[in-house]
Amino acid sequence: MTVKNEAVVSTVKRHKEPLFRLIKRTDIPIWKKWVIRIATFAVAAITAGLLFTFIIGDGAAFGTFFKELWSGSFGTERLTYIFLNNWAIMMCISLAVTPAFKMRFWNIGAEGQTLAAALGAAFVIHYFGKSLIEPVVILLMLVAALFMGMLWALLPAIFKAVWGTNETLFTLMMNYVAIQLVNFFVNLWSPGGSGTIGNLGNGSFHGLFGLPYIQNAVFVAIVTIIVFVYLKFFKHGYELEVVGESVNTAKYIGINVKKVIIRTMILSGAVCGFAGFLLVGGSPTPTINTGLVGGRGFTAILVSWLSKFSPIAMIFVAALVVFLQKGASQASDSFHLGASSAFSNIIIGIFFLMIIACEFFIDYQIKFRKKEGK
Repeated sequence: MTVKNEAVVSTVKRHKEPLFRLIKRTDIPIWKKWVIRIATFAVAAITAGLLFTFIIGDGAAFGTFFKELWSGSFGTERLTYIFLNNWAIMMCISLAVTPAFKMRFWNIGAEGQTLAAALGAAFVIHYFGKSLIEPVVILLMLVAALFMGMLWALLPAIFKAVWGTNETLFTLMMNYVAIQLVNFFVNLWSPGGSGTIGNLGNGSFHGLFGLPYIQNAVFVAIVTIIVFVYLKFFKHGYELEVVGESVNTAKYIGINVKKVIIRTMILSGAVCGFAGFLLVGGSPTPTINTGLVGGRGFTAILVSWLSKFSPIAMIFVAALVVFLQKGASQASDSFHLGASSAFSNIIIGIFFLMIIACEFFIDYQIKFRKKEGK
């Protein structure tokens, strides 16, 4: 081949090359990663403040936005207790999805698993609350909630392990089954066919340690330690991580993959069940409705992922999410911006979008195609 032909072939190949490609980073130090994350968080906060200022139409609203963020979570003693309760529920559900996600089992059903567990607890209150002593009722609520949470997680696990079904679609559909099941019992139990249930009247352990909502935070702190130790130091934690890295490798070294899938999802369902138990029994007014979980099952997926599946990091990420939710809702209510949840979702979306982008660029580097002659 002549020099001229080689040059033509080289030019054709270069034109077929993509404009850029992604390269996995392996040399970025840990301190630099955290500098990038902190800087991204600051940019997200400034962006959210500017958006709020633009909506209000007052330049002084920028500083007010951050005051509202703080006062929404910690402005009063009562708000602080509510913040702790919301953190506890968010943290518990985030812990629940973590073992499955480390195993690369994409459990999108935490919302339904938690709601089904709450229904189990409410079922005990409705039928046994007035005939049994309170400690027995609370114990039965716990058992029923754990059973329902594990059942809702076990079904997709069995289908995945035995028949290889798509766990994402299966767990997602189980959410809707749980919602309709709760809707059925609410209509069945509602007085006069009103379609709503107020205070169930029994089964509350609210203020167990002398302070409102503290009991939920204490219980979830214990669950956090248990899950951390399980994932970090137990053989089961190692096995689910190997299954997540490579199913073939797990089979080669003698791990029973089907057993690991089912066992891990039972654990996830149990933790979701405990969250459902806290939602009902940990409230001063135990009740049940289709919106009781309030989308936390989906938000928990992002919390777990952004925490890199670390229960310790999850403590702070879950607190950040709840802080933004409560603070943005407070700002929305103070300035009459309509539905408080709508504005808080926008603020959380801004933070999540920027943090996810930040994590992407921490893990990957973009290499552009060199120009000809260079």
